[in-house]
Amino acid sequence: MNALVSFLLVVGLVLIAAAGTGAAGLQTLFGVVVPYVAILVFLLGFVRRIVIWARAPVPFRIPTTAGQQKALDFLPYQPLENPPGAGTTFLRMVLEVLCFRSLFRNTRAEMREGPRLVYASRKWLWLGGLVFHWAFLLIVLRHLRFFTEPVPGFAEALERVDGFFEVLLPELYVTDLAILVALTYLVLRRFLSPPVRYISQAADYFPLFLIVGVVLSGAYLRYLSRTDIVAVKALGMGLLSFHPDPAALRGVGAQFYVHLFLVCTLIAYFPFSKLMHLGGVFLSPTRNLANTNRLTRHVNPWNPPLKGRTFEDWMEDFKEEIAQAGYKLERD
Repeated sequence: MNALVSFLLVVGLVLIAAAGTGAAGLQTLFGVVVPYVAILVFLLGFVRRIVIWARAPVPFRIPTTAGQQKALDFLPYQPLENPPGAGTTFLRMVLEVLCFRSLFRNTRAEMREGPRLVYASRKWLWLGGLVFHWAFLLIVLRHLRFFTEPVPGFAEALERVDGFFEVLLPELYVTDLAILVALTYLVLRRFLSPPVRYISQAADYFPLFLIVGVVLSGAYLRYLSRTDIVAVKALGMGLLSFHPDPAALRGVGAQFYVHLFLVCTLIAYFPFSKLMHLGGVFLSPTRNLANTNRLTRHVNPWNPPLKGRTFEDWMEDFKEEIAQAGYKLERD
C-alpha cells in the first residue's frame, strides 16, 4: 500500500505538470514560480535542519569505531578504524562520504535451517548505493552547461568522458545507464526482500519513485524527444539571473515541464526527507568525532557543580551522634 500510494503521488505530479503546461498554458507558473519556490524551501529547510542538528548537545564521545583504540604504547592501534585525532577522523570521514565505508563493512543476519544464525555480506547494496550516488552527482555537474556561459572546462571534460562510448545519437552517457541500473536494483530490493519490504514506509518509496521519475523523464528528453536545447539553456540562464525569458518559456514543451516539476518537487522535499543524510553525515557524532575516551577525561557539562565534603565536615555534622554512641573518632 505504501508503494502504491507513493507511485500514484508521482504519477499525479506528472499529470499536474503535463496538464498545467499543456492545456492550461501555465508555463510561467511551472517554469518560473515553482523553481524559485522550490529553491527557497530547500534553502530554508536545509539550513533549519542543519542548525537543529548543530545545536544538539553531544556531551560524550560516541563515535562508531572498529579495531583497536589507541591506548598503551605497546598495543598497535588502527588509526582509520578508531581515529584518535582530527587528522585521522578527517580521513575516515572522506572514506565515509566518498566510498560509503560503513556500508561496505555492513552485513546482514539470517536464520537458516538448524536453526542457526548466519551473517552474510551486503556488498551488492554497497555497490548499488555507490553507483547511484556517484552517477547522480556527475549528472548534476553535467547539467551545469544549462546554467553557465561559458561552460566550465571541467563540465565539458566530464561530458566528453561520460560519452566515451560514442554510441547512439545523441550519444549515450555512461552515467545515465549506470543510474538506471542502480535505481532498478534499489527498487527491486524494496519489493523482493521480505525484511526490507516489511520495514519500508511511504517515506522510503516516495523519494525513490520521485528520483526514478526525474531520471526517466530526463532520459526521455535526451534520447526520445526533440527538445530545444537552446530554449532550455535560455530558460536556465534566465532563472539564474532572475530575468526569465518569456520566449524560452514558450520554446520548450510539456515534456520538459514534467521533468522540471519533478526536479523541483525533489528539491523542495529534500530537507524534510531521509535524503537529508547528505548534510547529516557531516554532523553525526558517530562519524565526525575522534575516539579519545582513553586519552582525555570527558566531563558531562550538564552535571551541576558539587561541593566536596571533607572528613572534618562529616565529623562536624555528626559529632553529637558519634559522642552518644560512645565512639571517639580522630583523624591520623
